[in-house]
Amino acid sequence: MKIRNVIFFKDYFENFFIRQSEKNKAKIIWTIQLIEELERVPESYLKKIESIDCLYEIRVKQGGNIFRIFCFFDYDKLIILANGFQKKTQKTPKKEIIKALKIMEEYNNEKE
Repeated sequence: MKIRNVIFFKDYFENFFIRQSEKNKAKIIWTIQLIEELERVPESYLKKIESIDCLYEIRVKQGGNIFRIFCFFDYDKLIILANGFQKKTQKTPKKEIIKALKIMEEYNNEKE
């Protein structure tokens, strides 16, 4: 049973998703379903970005690949996927955070 719904806004996430291998896609879908169905999602799968209000990252690990998908909440039970990227360094690239914040701003502007 779904506790929350995950959707994506425009084609930002979809553009990232379609470039992935079938194995990576399957793991991303599995992780999103877990987030939709678990009452309390472990931080290993969904974590708030420190020092940035309202922005979260979905964490996906498939084999040696690590992916991050930025997202934010609209109301309590709706999660909007922003952008995704493959993580290659310890630190999250600033340009990816800026991109996610722009997508969130665009979503909020269009919602009003």
